[in-house]
Amino acid sequence: MTTESAESAATTPAAPGSPAATGKSARSLARARRRHSAARFWREYRRHRAGLFGLAVLVLIGLAAVFAPQLVGSDAQSVTDAPGKPMEAPSGEFPLGTDQFGRDLLGLLVWGARMSLTVGLLAAVLSVAIGTLVGITAGHFKGWYATVIMRITDWFLVMPTLVLAIALAAVLSGSIWTIILAIGVTTWPTTARLVRAQTLAVESRPYIERARALGGGHGHIMARHVLPNVMPLVLAQTTLVISGAILTEATLAFLGLGDPTSVSWGGLLQDAREAGAVSAGHWWYLAPPGLAIAVVALAFTLCGRAVESVLNPRLGATR
Repeated sequence: MTTESAESAATTPAAPGSPAATGKSARSLARARRRHSAARFWREYRRHRAGLFGLAVLVLIGLAAVFAPQLVGSDAQSVTDAPGKPMEAPSGEFPLGTDQFGRDLLGLLVWGARMSLTVGLLAAVLSVAIGTLVGITAGHFKGWYATVIMRITDWFLVMPTLVLAIALAAVLSGSIWTIILAIGVTTWPTTARLVRAQTLAVESRPYIERARALGGGHGHIMARHVLPNVMPLVLAQTTLVISGAILTEATLAFLGLGDPTSVSWGGLLQDAREAGAVSAGHWWYLAPPGLAIAVVALAFTLCGRAVESVLNPRLGATR
């Protein structure tokens, strides 16, 4: 083929019935469907005022965490360069007062958002990933495998999650990854139960039988047919698990099992307890991190409920 013929072949549009045109039209149709689904999801989500409020709160706190160095400075966590006196009450210079080292509590609160949100998000992703994998495989493979997996899941369900997380955090080295691992591997059973029930419902549909008759293997059926149908449930469950993960991280940090080199909201509460803020009546040391934990957990819960109502219209109709 000459250079001119190659260039003309490259610039000539594919015939309407050719494989290239068919593949291109299929991809375009898939992109258009995704855009339409996203627009419809946002249109339905905007009807939930509580969900919009929770989303706005999360966006503001997330932006504050991302731009913490620009907002409060990189030296806000430094003990040696503390700008104030220990345990100063709120004032114009320090709107939330200072801690036991003289550091600005507002700066520490902003920096703590980074740690708490990071641990909450990553731990929730790990927990939901484990639960989704266990739930889909337990629903797809019947027999002894499903029995063994679900008995293990039941064992984790009856065991106190916080106790297991404390045990793992105490045994492993104190770091952010230890906290993420401790929360992720102890909070997946609820997701596994929900995903397994949804998987059983999906695999009872006729198109799954057709896929098996056409030669679809286990991996193809689980990845191409089951997973897309359980993803709405997984998405809603993720938003709900994040709030619990943030509360668990705060509890572990309050008990002294967090990362001692990083500032978190739970760590601030633990520092306030060690400094005797409760007995001394230094409310400004305790209230801000506690309220921040409660507000973020509530915001994620509101977003999760709104997502759940959008993805499950029957659930929204019953409320």
